[in-house]
Order: sequence, then C-alpha cells, then structure tokens
Amino acid sequence: MANNVSAHAPSPNSRSAAVLDTYREVVTPEGVALHLPAAGPVPRALAWAIDLAIRMVVLSIVSMVVALLGVAGYGPYLIVMFVVFWFYPVLFEVLDHGRTPGKRALGLRVIAANGAPVGWLAAFIRNLLRTVDMLPFGYAAGLVASLADPWGRRLGDMVAGTLVVHDARQHEPQAAPVGVALAPAVALLPHEQAALVAFAERGPQLTQERQAELADLAEPLVQARGTLAVARLYGVANWLLGRR
Repeated sequence: MANNVSAHAPSPNSRSAAVLDTYREVVTPEGVALHLPAAGPVPRALAWAIDLAIRMVVLSIVSMVVALLGVAGYGPYLIVMFVVFWFYPVLFEVLDHGRTPGKRALGLRVIAANGAPVGWLAAFIRNLLRTVDMLPFGYAAGLVASLADPWGRRLGDMVAGTLVVHDARQHEPQAAPVGVALAPAVALLPHEQAALVAFAERGPQLTQERQAELADLAEPLVQARGTLAVARLYGVANWLLGRR
C-alpha cells in the first residue's frame, strides 16, 4: 500500500507509509522502478561476522596442512591468507549474485545502484575500500557513513556505486480476502484505489500489528484505527473489486 501510494501521490499519509516501509526506489537501465529494502548496519555486521568465521576456519585448516611443510610452508600460507581475505568476498559477490555465505544466511545481496548485478570492478572497489571503512578502528568510518546515508551505504559502497539490500521474499500471489463490501465515504482517485487493493492482497502476508499500523494511515478515509480500520479497508477493497 505504502509503495503504490508514494509512487503517485504526494499526500502526507503516503509519505508516512513510505517512511515506515523503508523501501528505496531504484530505476533500472530499462526504466523499471524497483522498490528495494536497503540493509542497515546490524544485519550487514552479522553477515560480515559469519564470513569472517568461515575465513578463519579455512585458514586454520590450511595452517595445519602447510605446517607439515615446515618453514617452506610460510610462503604458501601467506598467499592463501591473502587470497582468502581479499578475493573471498569479490568472488562470491560476483559469481553468486551478490551474496557471500554470510549475506546469504542473513538474506542480503549486493547490487549496483541501478539495480543491476554487481560487476567485477565494483566488487573489487567496495572490498578494497574496506581498509578505509575500518579506520580508525572497528569499522568506525563505515558505521558513521552507513548511519548518515539514507541508503545505509558505507564509504566503499558510495565509491563503487553499490547497495546492500534485503533479498525479496517470494510469496505466492494472494487474492484480497472475501468479506463484507463497504463503499468508500469519499471518491477515490485511481492510484488510491490501486493502493487499497494492494493492501488487501498484501495484508494476509503481514502480522496483525503491521496491518493495523498501515491501516492507521488511512484513518481519514475509514474513520477508525487498529483492527477496525483494517476490517474497513478490506471492506472498501471488496467494494472496489465488485464484491457487492
């Protein structure tokens, strides 16, 4: 509901809904508008921690193997360590559709700023600039940049032109619930009608609390809040769908 309204009408309610949903609009090179939920610093930090743990396990196994070579194993170990720390994220992000194992576990993905898959150059740049994001310690620069940027980007993402987003959950399309039809109290514009129908179709996938939160934004239309507002919005959607 929020995204449909915000894409057409500049009403206060639609703007509030867009903020609540924290979706960012990206226009692809083909001119298609995508609404992508940008990932914040917490899930990104957890994904990074998982990837770090995987790398440390790999290096531990390699260290046990090269230890059999004695002093001659130092060189190969340093080469493997360099590859693991610097090429691990690049390879996974390019070859696995923007997802390292950590990002996959957290449902995250790296994409280009225009919604396209991330390329080799962008992946190299964003990971190379981790050295800057780590300054002065503990990813402090990256955290400050992520909190200040509306897209949640660290400095490496800004320079590389990339964005980390939550993977869209795949849901089977659902019809709006059939129930009592309720004529709207005022005439609705086409985009408002589309937003109400979209809410009714999306509602069954949301928690009752989230449904009520969104329905409260339509209080001027339904003259109610909470669960009553949800029921009335479903009623208006049924009326718009000709179930009367």
